[in-house]
Amino acid sequence: QVQLVESGGGMAQAGGSLKLSCAASGRTISAYAMAWFRQTPGKEREFVGHISRGGATYYADSVKGRFIISRDSAKNTLYLQMNNLKPEDTAVYYCAGDPQNSYSSKEMDYNYWGQGTQVTVSS
Repeated sequence: QVQLVESGGGMAQAGGSLKLSCAASGRTISAYAMAWFRQTPGKEREFVGHISRGGATYYADSVKGRFIISRDSAKNTLYLQMNNLKPEDTAVYYCAGDPQNSYSSKEMDYNYWGQGTQVTVSS
């Protein structure tokens, strides 16, 4: 099992940047496909992007070119660098781990989740 704890959320203005962290314990995150999802009230959780076991990244069209996922194996931490933020990026952001697949964009494939961190972007 892996335990995940997100941090780094907060408020930003449109056009600004934030960097989220997801600290893992229990197992190394390089053994998992790792992803970021986000959710706003009344809506389903939305896929943001993932990093495969091999280190390849993939992003939803809505964040492509603005968000960057990375991981630091030595710190066992996943990151989400968010640039050029837009008000529609406002959401609770979750990191997640999938022990079965090399990569996935499907919420149902992810067994391990953090508690979420709020990101609010003002116009």
